[in-house]
Amino acid sequence: MILRKGSKVWVEDRHFWVAAEVLDLVGKQVQLHTHSGNKVLTYPDKLFPRDADADHGGVDDMTKLTYLNEPGVLDNLERRYALNEIYTYTGSILIAVNPFTKLPHLYNVHMMEQYKGAPFGELSPHVFAVADASYRAMMNEARSQSILVSGESGAGKTETTKLIMQYLTYVGGRAAGDDRTVEQQVLESNPLLEAFGNARTVRNDNSSRFGKFVEIQFDANGRISGAAIRTYLLERSRVVQIADPERNYHCFYQLCASGKDAENYKLSHPSHFHYLNQSKIFELDGVSNAEEYMKTRRAMEIVGICREEQEAIFRTLAAILHLGNIEFSPGKEHDSSVIKDQKSNFHMQMAANLFMCDVNLLLDMLCTRSIQTREGIIVKALDCDAAVASRDALAKTVYARLFDWLVEKINRAVGQDQNSRIQIGVLDIYGFECFKHNSFEQFCINFANEKLQQHFNEHVFKMEQEEYRKEEINWSYIEFIDNQDVLDLIEKKPIGIIALLDESCLFPKSTHETFSTKLFQNFRVHPRLEKTKFSETDFTMSHYAGKVTYQTDTFLDKNRDYVVVEHRNLLSSSKCPFIAGLFPLLPEESSRSSYKFSSVASRFKQQLQALMETLNTTEPHYIRCVKPNSLNRPQKFENQSVLHQLRCGGVLEAVRISLAGYPTRKTYHEFVDRFGLVALDIMDGGYDEKTTTEKILQKLKLKNFQLGKTKVFLRAGQIGILDSRRAEVLDTAAKLIQGRLQTFIAHRGFISTRAAAISLQAYCRGLLARNVYVALRKGAAAISIQKYVRRWLLRHAYLQLYSSSVLIQSSIRGFSTRQRFMHRKEHRAATLIQAQWRMCKVRWVFCHRQANIVAIQCLWRRKLAKRELRRLKQEANEAGALRLAKNKLEKQLEDLTWRLHLEKKLRVSNEEAKLVEISKLQKTVESLGLALDAAKLATVNECNRNAMLQNQLELSVKEKSALEREVVTMAELKNENALLKSSLTTLEKKNSTLDCELIKAKDDTNKTIEKLREVEQMCSQLQQNLRSLEEKLSNLEDENQVLRQKALSASPKSNRPGFAKPLLDKYSGALALPFADRKLVFVSFYSCQSNCGSLTDTTNFVLLPLSYVSLMQESPTPTKLMAPLSQGLSDSRRTKLTVESHQENYEFLSRCIKEDLGFKDGKPVAACVMYKCLVHWHAFESERTAIFDYIIEGINDVLKVGDENVTLPYWLSNASALLCLLQRNLRSTGFLTATSQWSASSGVNGRVLQALKSPFKYIGFEDGVSHLEVRYPAILFKQQLTACVEKIFGLIRDNLKKEISPLLGLCIQAPKIQRVHGGKSSRSPGGVPQQSPSSQWDSIIKFLDSLMSRLRGNHVPSFFIRKLTTQVFSFINISLFNSLLLRRECCTFSNGEYVKSGLAELEKWIVSSKEEFAGTSWHELNFIRQAVGFLVIHQKRKKSLEEIRQDLCPALTVRQIYRISTMYWDDKYGTQSVSNEESF
Repeated sequence: MILRKGSKVWVEDRHFWVAAEVLDLVGKQVQLHTHSGNKVLTYPDKLFPRDADADHGGVDDMTKLTYLNEPGVLDNLERRYALNEIYTYTGSILIAVNPFTKLPHLYNVHMMEQYKGAPFGELSPHVFAVADASYRAMMNEARSQSILVSGESGAGKTETTKLIMQYLTYVGGRAAGDDRTVEQQVLESNPLLEAFGNARTVRNDNSSRFGKFVEIQFDANGRISGAAIRTYLLERSRVVQIADPERNYHCFYQLCASGKDAENYKLSHPSHFHYLNQSKIFELDGVSNAEEYMKTRRAMEIVGICREEQEAIFRTLAAILHLGNIEFSPGKEHDSSVIKDQKSNFHMQMAANLFMCDVNLLLDMLCTRSIQTREGIIVKALDCDAAVASRDALAKTVYARLFDWLVEKINRAVGQDQNSRIQIGVLDIYGFECFKHNSFEQFCINFANEKLQQHFNEHVFKMEQEEYRKEEINWSYIEFIDNQDVLDLIEKKPIGIIALLDESCLFPKSTHETFSTKLFQNFRVHPRLEKTKFSETDFTMSHYAGKVTYQTDTFLDKNRDYVVVEHRNLLSSSKCPFIAGLFPLLPEESSRSSYKFSSVASRFKQQLQALMETLNTTEPHYIRCVKPNSLNRPQKFENQSVLHQLRCGGVLEAVRISLAGYPTRKTYHEFVDRFGLVALDIMDGGYDEKTTTEKILQKLKLKNFQLGKTKVFLRAGQIGILDSRRAEVLDTAAKLIQGRLQTFIAHRGFISTRAAAISLQAYCRGLLARNVYVALRKGAAAISIQKYVRRWLLRHAYLQLYSSSVLIQSSIRGFSTRQRFMHRKEHRAATLIQAQWRMCKVRWVFCHRQANIVAIQCLWRRKLAKRELRRLKQEANEAGALRLAKNKLEKQLEDLTWRLHLEKKLRVSNEEAKLVEISKLQKTVESLGLALDAAKLATVNECNRNAMLQNQLELSVKEKSALEREVVTMAELKNENALLKSSLTTLEKKNSTLDCELIKAKDDTNKTIEKLREVEQMCSQLQQNLRSLEEKLSNLEDENQVLRQKALSASPKSNRPGFAKPLLDKYSGALALPFADRKLVFVSFYSCQSNCGSLTDTTNFVLLPLSYVSLMQESPTPTKLMAPLSQGLSDSRRTKLTVESHQENYEFLSRCIKEDLGFKDGKPVAACVMYKCLVHWHAFESERTAIFDYIIEGINDVLKVGDENVTLPYWLSNASALLCLLQRNLRSTGFLTATSQWSASSGVNGRVLQALKSPFKYIGFEDGVSHLEVRYPAILFKQQLTACVEKIFGLIRDNLKKEISPLLGLCIQAPKIQRVHGGKSSRSPGGVPQQSPSSQWDSIIKFLDSLMSRLRGNHVPSFFIRKLTTQVFSFINISLFNSLLLRRECCTFSNGEYVKSGLAELEKWIVSSKEEFAGTSWHELNFIRQAVGFLVIHQKRKKSLEEIRQDLCPALTVRQIYRISTMYWDDKYGTQSVSNEESF
């Protein structure tokens, strides 16, 4: 550029261009004087030339600018914008600047008529010109067209789209004979979709929050025959969350301002609703919500939405608003939630009523979640945050379904023409967005704009160069910015951003941190992707319009489009057909899972791809909307913002290509047909079209052109020269034609004038004669007229008088008739009111009487219960007689002892020959003494049990006193309702029917009935205890009598010599078992069934240590000694010989014990075989046998020799099964059975009995067997077998603790794994790859799985499995918690996350193991779960001690919380622990 003094230039000043004039040249720099009066010194290469003679109003096409540069384009747009000329061409591209004000004169019918059929570019730039050009091209070329309206948010895309549709409707109109008003429905669909899809944003008051592509279909005559609307990516999150100063969707505010409709739905001002009051903006400037509501209603009517459907739509919107006001508070159970207060309960009820569904089901759906497993459905309670998330998910799903239904309804109402072959598509999609915080919605919006920008590049830039290459003309390729690398970064598979996002969403443990890490690992060196400096998860992407930073916090949640089955099932069962239709039932196989995942990004990508395929099949027309300023104010033009939009939209590049290339191109046939008349002599030469074109251009001396294969290409301005020369030729021809025509017209005018003069004279003479005739005729007519007028006046007066009389009469008669009618109406209304009042009064009396009857029934039943309690209490008081019986029994035993000593002395002095027998008798007496001591000890235990019963009775007495006070009140009511007493007998017979009705109507009565049932159960339990005490006392008396007779009548011949001593030694050893030093509890086992004999008995009890059943109630007695012989030593010798005869079968039993016989149908074969042998050999009836000791010793030997992991579970199953068979089928006489029965009936907690009722249920033996009368060796064998079971159980438990202890030591602290950088794996100092953090917990899970498989493989009863699992988890809890308290390196944030993930794995294992085997194992981890939860919580300094103790760590003590708080340190975020101001 050549500069001289006085040259006009543009200079950049503070990021925008200003006009300046050259003052002087100072060396290599230029001194300028700007229009603002400043002097600037700059370099010439930073200046652009300026046209000093430019028109004040600018040019309508940028290609006409003298100097085409950025400041020239901006200045031209600013000049036109100042004159409200908002439209400007850039070749075929229309630039529309948003005026932010109403310009009605630009869009009226007159303006549309002007542009109808006008050639493109002939009139001023206008959106109607582009619409008309697309319509004419469609009709002329029979090819579908598309109009792409683009620009950033607030640039006016939506308004431009409406104007295009308005013009196409005006031009196309309606097809002939079509009754549908398609054009009106298409136009009216805009306000309807705006109401439900537009909202106020920071940049725009009416921003479209969804993409829309409208296909307007035409028939062969160019008339509108149908239309279809497609929508893309509705911003669902706006329904539940908005930022200030934005707004929610317009329809919510319109409904709140609807007046009577809002009152019907219990709606008020938007500030009262949570989904609307998150922003303080409720009204828009210049917009009335009430008027917009009426417009929306009219739009619904036009598109064919009936009145019932309209009511259902607004009912659904009101339900969403009420749903947002439901708040939750923590429930009584852990991680549960309930309705917070009465206000929330009201909104819950309103939402259920509007949805027309059950309110309890709606509450359960929000507060719980069903999990489908192989075993069945597990219902999991949700905490407050999860309940709020479920509520918001329901609101978003309902609104999205409603919006889709509206679009589908509009498409059905408008109707699609399946036979249409041509159409015009108008694309109105969200503009490029870049906010302070950009989330998933902005990512998808900008992705769509990148796709559209690529389409613009391909059709404006690439197609331009492709056209030149195809025609083989001399042209240099122009470089332009191609955004294909950005699209590959976003959508390319398998490592695009969308693919990585979908992959992360498929894994439930994935978070936005893992997604960001994977993203940066795959695109570490990508030029379009950058990692932000101050965040580990945010990333910055370089779009065609600039760099945008995205926050990935909610990317995964918003990309997961879960359809909650409970939501769908509830709303599909709604009584409202409209709401039920929004949620159709899915096939059974697709509804098994509670959640159905669908990727929002992938679905949007597919929709966008389908849109691009549609656009590629059409001829595009571009409209670039520009937002002049960020304040949305008129007459304000921000140069920098507009320049950025033009550069990003490719407008400046299109202008440069248009001028630098050949913007005018015509085929040779078109060129010769249009400009051949300029050189007619050449046309007569017979040349071909290309040669003719070249000769015409040479004759006109034009040089800026090139000839292609089929077209001629002209530089800008050349077509104007050709048109001017053509116009000169046409002007000369027109002048010749006009001269000939004017001569012909003048000659014809003379002839016609002469003929007219002759005719005029003849008509004048006739006129004079006719005037004389008319005067004579008027005189005669005047007389006749006067006569008729007088007659008419008189008749008119009479008719007026007659009509007045009739009117007065009718008024009087009507008044009297109305009076009679009103009197009858009032009389009928009074009668109806009286009838309704009498009906209400009688109904109230009936309801009151019914309530009194119900109350009397409840009080009467309570009185009967109290009477039964009093009777049982009296019976329980009789237990004191047992003490007298005990004293009497002691005296009898002393007397018996004295008599035995006396008998011994007499026998020694009188019969020396029987000394051996007497010594045996003395030993027998000693054993009986031991039996007496055991009886005394049992009596002491009985006294302790009586004391417990006495305490229970005292509690019952207190309850009785309270019940007696209620009986007094009942008696008073009974006196007042004496007449109703006689009908109690009849009412009791109908008790069952009345109870069913009372359950539905009276909740209070149900509670009273439940209390009465508990009292009845308590009374029945007390009665059973008393009966067991009575049976025990009678058994003690019988046993004492038997012992006395045996002692006095013992014969020396009844037993072999030497038998008493070893037998007594063995029994004394049994009495000295280590049970005496251990606390025992009684565990009730379910009655085992045997298919191998005919023995049966009632439920018996087995002794197990308290360590095995730590959750059960302790026995009050410190020891439990088994009684010795219950039968005398005088049994038949036949039984002993029978047992000894089977000694040869010991080898068979040894083989059963040593070999693994396995299981059959879940039953241990070894236990069944041993039991059958013992029954067959009558071993249980023998007084002396060694087979029991042999079995016990054999089991102990096998346990010592075999593999513990295999042997212990196998023999735990067999020993427990054999013990169950003994308990089931053996029955001993004497006080032993009575004592066991008494212990079982009175010493076991009822709830524990119910929980442990069926540990051996799997054995499945048949009932119907008889009981065996057993001797003392069998009872001793049962004791030894019990001890053996305890021993095996203890060995298994100790082995498990030893095996799991090393694993727990590795799991308490997270492994130190280095971050992966540069694709290199982290290794330990020794060069060995470190183990993954989850491998230690996986080893624990594998250990638990192997334990469970061993136990279940050996068919160990579920009771033992449950107790083993519970104790193992208790050991895990204590070990981890103690390690956490003792090691400071474990009290870190990252270590808390590591341990928490491991606990989650344990929780999954417990759930998968089912409660039958896992029991309450999860609750055993209470200490470590709460401690880890305290470690990983954020903002600990804001938590008070009371909040920590009550909410976070209720199970921990203050000292434990204090130690954890002092040892805690955040190694991840650097946050601080609990505030030092908190007092521990």
